[in-house]
Parts: sequence; structure tokens; C-alpha cells
Amino acid sequence: MLKGHDALPIASLLMRNCNAPMTGEVHKRFGEHWRNWSALLESLSVVAAFLACVALFVLTEPGLRAAPQQSASGSNSERVSGAPRITANPERVTVTGEGGSTDVQWDTGNGSPGFVFVTEDGRKPVLFAKGSQGSRSAPWIGRNHYVFELYGDNQRRTLLARVTVSGSIGGPSSHQRKISWQDVARWMLIVGLAAVSYFAVYLSSPGPVRTTFPMEPTTSPCPLHVVRNLALSIAAFVFLDGVIFHSGLYVSILAPSSYAGRIAEITQAEKDRAPSGLKEVLVLGDSRIAEGFSTDLANELGSTGGLKFVSLAEPAASANTWYYMVREVDPTTRRYSAIIIPYGVGYEPNSADPLRISMTAPLLGYGDCFHFASGFQRWSGRFRAFTACILRGSAYQDDVVDLLEHPISRITSLHGEAARMHSREVYKGRDYDLVGTSYDSMTGHVTFAEKLTEAQRLAFRKSLIQPSQSDVEYSLKLQREWIPRIINRYSKSPTSIVLTPVPRGPFVELSGFSRGYVSVLPSSVIQRTTFSVPEQTFDFLEKPEYYFDAFHLNAKGRQRFTETLVSQLIERFQSADSKAEGNIGFQAWNQPGRTNTANNL
Repeated sequence: MLKGHDALPIASLLMRNCNAPMTGEVHKRFGEHWRNWSALLESLSVVAAFLACVALFVLTEPGLRAAPQQSASGSNSERVSGAPRITANPERVTVTGEGGSTDVQWDTGNGSPGFVFVTEDGRKPVLFAKGSQGSRSAPWIGRNHYVFELYGDNQRRTLLARVTVSGSIGGPSSHQRKISWQDVARWMLIVGLAAVSYFAVYLSSPGPVRTTFPMEPTTSPCPLHVVRNLALSIAAFVFLDGVIFHSGLYVSILAPSSYAGRIAEITQAEKDRAPSGLKEVLVLGDSRIAEGFSTDLANELGSTGGLKFVSLAEPAASANTWYYMVREVDPTTRRYSAIIIPYGVGYEPNSADPLRISMTAPLLGYGDCFHFASGFQRWSGRFRAFTACILRGSAYQDDVVDLLEHPISRITSLHGEAARMHSREVYKGRDYDLVGTSYDSMTGHVTFAEKLTEAQRLAFRKSLIQPSQSDVEYSLKLQREWIPRIINRYSKSPTSIVLTPVPRGPFVELSGFSRGYVSVLPSSVIQRTTFSVPEQTFDFLEKPEYYFDAFHLNAKGRQRFTETLVSQLIERFQSADSKAEGNIGFQAWNQPGRTNTANNL
């Protein structure tokens, strides 16, 4: 390896002395110098490899980029979820003597309340505007950075989207944005990595080196085992990630309003809940069950039969997340008398893969890397899922950034777990319906009832999802692969597995949602369960009076769905136990052979 004229003098002297004749004090001095420098060079090679891992983690993942990055459309707007958005036009403002101006537009995506806060160069956030959607001008842009953030609440707990606006003076530098500390830190990391890597490779590589002028050929007699050090540094990085993110240390401080934080919170609360002494029924699901099933009402209705219902339904959760949630809260497969699993045509876009990976991350371990990754359709999703199992911190990048930006708010929000769990349990649902609203499937035209507010109309428009065929098939694939895995897990357990269809919506003629339930799961899967609620059971709910948008049940629909499902369970379980044991009640729930008997119903 040829070295330039800038070779380190001390390194050159060191290499020259390695081959020089040495006696007495010279030999002793060289031995001391070489031991010191070899240790230093070993450390440098380890540090270089470690910094390479850190740089790969920090700089290549979009979730943890230090400075706002522009998207393919030229916008640095960050989309935390699918529908919510906030944009600014322009994002780089030319500031004149009177200041600059930008127009900020926002939309929560579902008609829910929205609050736009603006933060100027790290100062205290100030409420800029509110409303589910809107547009407002900001004529006071100066030579600073302004972060506009859209939240779902006025306490800034639920971040929906953000956009950064920067101002600069006019002239040749008008398009240069202000350099932030994040930019400086990122470039310092790159420069430090390059410098340490260069020194480590330079000093450890054998071959001709410059010792004096002119060149005097020699070789390095002491290789530094760069490959070994690289392997050790990677192992150290994985170990550090495991200590922080796999041990439960960081999971305990996840933002409660994030998808991952909610999954971690509800599963941990269920793990810590003491046994009720009743026959407990676990309910899984996504937003359709979260809006449509009331545990409070179900417990009231099931109390006569000694039943207690527990819901882990969570918006955006899909069948693969359900599997890991069940594994987390029921490691022995003996905790619940029954588990209710919903199925039906849904909407699972490939673009939501990062969201599903992030929300499932608190439940994953090293051994899940292949199992979890196999459930994703695209290779990019599989790679991210695999990485999230090995380096779980990669799935928490947005959450880590939020913690660094708002540490006090995060600490404050962690104290409201009891209130959040209580609010979740007593939630009654939305109190308006779509009666008087019509939808023309041929033209796509919607005629709204006069009673609906503009926010409610917007929520309905946003819910008129027209999924592509590939997205529908992906949703079916997730259910067909992961529901059987849940069934397999309980194949030797006394726990009953119950499948229930989910009402499709107020307008079943919507493209993609008119398919029958028979196309969702093969009959072989349904036959393996304890029993399945008949497909036509909830047809009566597919009317505008029971929905608040095109997808979710309102308060009235929530009550009717819960009443119907609970009555079906009580009737079927009593019938199964009566045939298996010759008496009424639930005495046979923990008896061998009960499942086969119930399957013959």
C-alpha cells in the first residue's frame, strides 16, 4: 500500500525502528513504544468499526436522519401515519427587510381535531392554528428554523405530521438553509469515522511505507487483526442495542401516544393484571373491533355466565401483530378460556409496513427475525422486519428523536397510564350516524345528510378507501398466514379459538369490500377452530345508521355488535358444554376433548 507525503512522522519512525538493529536502551525504548502504539492502533480499529455501525444506523435510516430530508416530491414534510399531512409553501423562504411569508396547510385525514404548533429554533412551541383541516399564512418568517407540527391533541401527545420551514436573506445565499446542530453532529461523525478509519487502515496494513526521505522500503511486522476487531465491534453494538432496547429499559419510556407505545402499554397492563377468577375471553382486532366492541358492555352481559372480556384490539394492528400480542400476554397458552379472532376483507397497504414493524417491535425477540420477516410481501419490508428483531432500536428511531426533542413532555405523559386504560375501557363510541347519506358506486358521488358537520363529512370522504387489488390480496394473505399460526399455538391447549366476521360497512358495494367472507379464510382453517360465528350474523349492521364513516361502527352499532357477539358466545359455549358433559354451564371448558365436540356443532 503506497503512502503519500503526508504519512505520519511518528508512524514512519515506528515502522523504521521495527526493522532497525536494536541493542540495549534502543531496544527497550522501542519495545515500550510499540506496546503502547499497538494497543492504541487496536483501539483505533475497534473504534472505527464501531463508528461504522453507528453511522450505518444513524445515517442510512430515514427515521433518524438528523436534519429534515426532502422527499421524492421535493418536500421535507414528515408523514407519521398514512392520512395526516402538513405542508408549507414555500419551505425555504427568502427573507427581505420586512420578513418572509409561507402558507401552511394541514389535514388530520379523518376529520378528527387537529392542533398546529410552531417551534422557532428550539424555543417553546406556540399554538399556530387548530381544526381538522385548513390553511393559514405565516407572514413573520425570519432568518431561523420553524418546525410546524400537527398534533391530534392540544397537549402535544399525538404527533401526526411535521414540516420544517427555514428563512434566509435574499441574494446568492437565499436558497441556503441555516446549518443546525444536527447537521454539524452528522458531519462531525462522518469526518471522525473517515479519519479514524484512515489511521487504523494506514497503520495496520503491511507493505512499503515512507520512513525517511527518500523512501526506505520496509514492512509492518505486527498486523492489527482488523477483521477480528470489526466482528467484535459489531457484536458490541448489538449487545448495546440489546441492553437498551431488548431489556425493557427503553420500552418502559416509549411515547404512550405512538403505535409502539400503545401496544407496549396495553400488553404490559394485561400481563400485570391479576386473574379475575372468572372465565376470561380475549378479543383481538384492529380499529374496526376497537370501535365496534365494548368490553364494559360485554362484561355486563357476560357476568351471568361468569365471563370476563379483555380487549387488545388496537387501530392499525394486523394478524401478525395479534400473534405476538397473544404470545406476550399468554406464554403458557392456558390463561384464557377463549380467544376471539375477527376476519374479513380489510385494507393493508404495503406502504404501512414500517408502521406495522414499529408497533410490533416491543413484542419481538432475536429468535423472531425469520418468523416475523416472512409475513411481509416486499423484500424491503422483510429486511426492515429482520433488522428490527436484531437491532430493535432501528424500529424506535422516530420515538427516540421525539424523546430527545421533548424529554419533559415524555416524562409527564408516562404518568397517565391508569387514566388511559380506564378511558379505553369505558369508551362508548362515536355518537353520530350516516342516516340520510347515500353513495353512488357507479359515479363515486356522495350525497350527505344535512345534519353532518363539515368535519364529519370530511371524515367520511377520507374513509372511502379504494384499495388496489394487491392491497386487498395482501390483507387476505396476512390473515391466511397468521390466523392459522395462532390456532396452531393453541392446538394442544384447552383455550377455545373463535372466529367472527366483521361487519363490512354501511355501503357494501364499495369496491374491494363487497367480497364474501368465504374468500377470506379457507374452510380448512375455519373447521380447526372451536366454532365460527356464522357469516350472516352481522348483516343487519351493514346500514348507515350504525356507522360514523365508511368503515367503523358508531356508538349504536358498537352496542348492537357487542350484544350479538356475546349472545352468540354464551349460546354456543353452553351448548357445547351441555353436549360434552351433560349439564349446563361452562364446566367443560378445561376438559380434554371439548374442542372436538364443539366442532361438530
